Amino acid sequence: MSDHQFRDRAAIVGVGATPYSKNSGVSTLTMALRAISAAVEDAGLTLDDIDGVACHRVNDSAPASIVAESIGKQDLHFFLDQFGGGSTSHAIVGAAAMAVATGQAECVVCWRSVNARSEFRMGGTGRPPPDQLEFQYQYPYGYAHPPQQFAMIASEYMTNYGATSEDFGAVAIAQRWYAERNERALMRTPLTMEDYLASRWIVEPLRLFDCCLETDAGIAVVITSAERARDLRQAPVTISGAMWGSGHTLFSNRRPDLAISGSAAASPRLWAQAGVGPGEIDVAEIYDAFTPLVLIQMEDYGFCKKGEAGSFVRAGETGLGGSLPVNTHGGHLSEGYVHGLNHCVEAVHQLRHECGDRQVEGAEVALSTGQGGYVMGNSSAVVLRRAP
Repeated sequence: MSDHQFRDRAAIVGVGATPYSKNSGVSTLTMALRAISAAVEDAGLTLDDIDGVACHRVNDSAPASIVAESIGKQDLHFFLDQFGGGSTSHAIVGAAAMAVATGQAECVVCWRSVNARSEFRMGGTGRPPPDQLEFQYQYPYGYAHPPQQFAMIASEYMTNYGATSEDFGAVAIAQRWYAERNERALMRTPLTMEDYLASRWIVEPLRLFDCCLETDAGIAVVITSAERARDLRQAPVTISGAMWGSGHTLFSNRRPDLAISGSAAASPRLWAQAGVGPGEIDVAEIYDAFTPLVLIQMEDYGFCKKGEAGSFVRAGETGLGGSLPVNTHGGHLSEGYVHGLNHCVEAVHQLRHECGDRQVEGAEVALSTGQGGYVMGNSSAVVLRRAP
């Protein structure tokens, strides 16, 4: 496979996060600044080194312009304030890497900061609906929040491919095991199948433990050139491939099968750009707003045939020591929901071999994904590599 001009030219050199909580007690601006400062410090850099900024948000966080001013930036070389939730989480990382690889910027910080529990709850009342055309057709019927939307996908996945509640439960249980070993995780109590099946319905077929944790937190990563990364504090993690753009809204009829995500069409170009295939991934951090999304994306990225991901998880293959450890921080289901960027941070920690008793032995290549292409009609993902 020939080298791609983008491959491994940019690297993540610093990561930072605030504590995860149900009530941060501070503004999204404050959390963004704290996470950015931590990531810059982790890299062994200073704020003076930053010449590019990128974030994603859905009218729920401090604008990139305000954050940039707050860290003293007056002559930015690269700027991105991306509208979108988890589907765009890895797009900002890819765009920042592209800016670095083409010389547009030398050092870009990407972040997500949100008071998603205490302040801005998805589908919550007391605020206007999102300014997307199709929402006018669902709000009058009370079809308004993510569990309702993704329950439709879960139902179709069960109908078309034979998935069961126990398959969904296996995802939640496997990820809780990792969260028990992650001091940052919000949910660290062991979870059994009996606990899962006894939990209350949220929107059938989704139970309580099928749903992610609305969380207050800030996350940040610092990206610079692979050459510069070699002289910095941390082991560099290069960005081998980045994909964004594929998907379809939940309200279109362009795809007859909702249980096939946008990742199915997009993943081949991600693998081609990165120069690897599914069999070479040591650890995968897969977007998990709801348990079915993990199974669907595992299949659509080529780790399993369609309809086989449930048995793969139940066989323990996503656990530590399995053939594909998945969501080794506990994921959005048990660590906290920071709209995808915390998956990227966990992938970096794994590739830097910093994860203690949840560390994937010898991890060299990781996949980290955003939401699979539903709702807003787009998706994103990156392949990361521990630099030699």
